Amino acid sequence: MTKTAQITEIKNDTSVEANSVLGQMFKYNHEQVLFCNDKDTGLKAIIAIHNTVLGPALGGTRMWNYASEADALKDALRLSRGMSYKAAAAGLNLGGGKAVIIGDASKIKSEALLRRFGKFVNSLGGKYITAEDVAITTKDIEYISMETKHVTGLSTLLGGSGDPSPVTAYGVYISMQAAAFEKWGNKDLKGKKVAVQGIGNVGEHLVKYLAEAGAKVWVADINEERLNRVAKTYGAEIVDGNKLYDLDMDIYAPCALGATVNDETIGRLKCTIICGSANNQLEEETIHGVNVMKKGILYAPDFVVNAGGLINVYNEFSGYNRERAMKQAEGIYDNVYKIFQISKEQNIPTYVAANQLAETRINQIGKVKLSFK
Repeated sequence: MTKTAQITEIKNDTSVEANSVLGQMFKYNHEQVLFCNDKDTGLKAIIAIHNTVLGPALGGTRMWNYASEADALKDALRLSRGMSYKAAAAGLNLGGGKAVIIGDASKIKSEALLRRFGKFVNSLGGKYITAEDVAITTKDIEYISMETKHVTGLSTLLGGSGDPSPVTAYGVYISMQAAAFEKWGNKDLKGKKVAVQGIGNVGEHLVKYLAEAGAKVWVADINEERLNRVAKTYGAEIVDGNKLYDLDMDIYAPCALGATVNDETIGRLKCTIICGSANNQLEEETIHGVNVMKKGILYAPDFVVNAGGLINVYNEFSGYNRERAMKQAEGIYDNVYKIFQISKEQNIPTYVAANQLAETRINQIGKVKLSFK
């Protein structure tokens, strides 16, 4: 069933409201959503499993103080779908899932809460494997692992891969090179003006790669202490977060939360390329993916660009080796460039080309598996 058919069916079936939980799951064909609640620890969480055709659903857990439970559900659904497509496009035998824990990490995060969450993960019997994400550290994953074996991204001391951000950042960097080659015929980023929005672990490593390449780098973040340190270390220039969109830049690199490419920002952006690590950068892909194309901006689809972290933790399953993970991440360059060619040949937005690439692999492998039942 196509996405158009799915949405049409929701509209025509009064028993399933498009904005209901099941309606939202139906829209993008999610398999399962688990709502988790524990009064004793204060845990309120949502685990969304999008697709397990290629393998178990792997995706990180993020902790965020969402404005509403509806926002948390929307984030979990969008992120889990992105993980399915990310794994498929990267050629990994994994499905897509994501978990969100609702609340301010500085106030509610505790060993007890994380271990209780681990029990919920374990109840899924390996259908979902969790890892780090926003506000969840390798230490937090260690607590979760005390209650379930279905985790990845453990610290190196426990035989895991540790912090995946260097591999994620490397994937973003070489994606920028692929976009530069497509736009300017040369992948060299020396002298290019790049604005990095968000300098968490991934953003900081990306700034390092760009500085070493001789790029002119602007940085923006809400953490002033980290902002000042990164700017000083790598010779970057600090810019106010809201003014970032108005910069005369070559590349806009969103590396914080998603939906920063929207109705308000597209009109202000003066960049030639959008390429960053944030998930779901297009607030509404069917609208804003088309708009950036019409404006002549080359958008490097986020779930392809930021696959380095997933590639990194996937390598734990066969005995982790950082050199092998970095080598595998180099394939992101070819994937991104292939998407640009599909987009150009078919005259379609790059997000559509990326979705096609992922959906084709999921459908083909799904048929292979069905043929042996």
